[in-house]
Amino acid sequence: MPVKTLSQPWYKEPWPWILMAGPSAVIVAGAITLWLALTSFDGMVEDDYYKQGLAVNQRIHRDRMAEELGLRAEVMQSGPQLRLILTAQKEMNFPAQLNFRIIHPTRGGMDQTVVLTHEGQGFYRGALGTEVDGRWHVLLEDQDLTWRLQGDWQLDADASLQLRPLH
Repeated sequence: MPVKTLSQPWYKEPWPWILMAGPSAVIVAGAITLWLALTSFDGMVEDDYYKQGLAVNQRIHRDRMAEELGLRAEVMQSGPQLRLILTAQKEMNFPAQLNFRIIHPTRGGMDQTVVLTHEGQGFYRGALGTEVDGRWHVLLEDQDLTWRLQGDWQLDADASLQLRPLH
């Protein structure tokens, strides 16, 4: 007795659809990735990275100088206003101004440099250009670039920022 086979059109069979699902998902994911790449350009965090790489030894020297002086800083924020207390274990003349840089970890366009003015006895005051929140890298240095203190600051927290020399 001859075997009779039932034949259906291909689009009614499940296997072609199962086999096409994987490549179709890859095409959709690729299109979404392309759209994200084109619409969310973050730019380079530092555009002079080569020069910064060459200056590593100079920065290490500035960290050591801060450690030799025994520098410590406490930063407090109230809205855009910043207040800083700088202390040193060794005798030093407090600079008239300090540079306080806040650097966003991923978006270089949001970085700010605040010039802090000395008010006497190690107290400094300045103001941020715009309100900031979240996590930031912080760099405190004198105008002559002889020393620096750095750290990370979570601005959402209520605690003040403590800066100490890196070892």
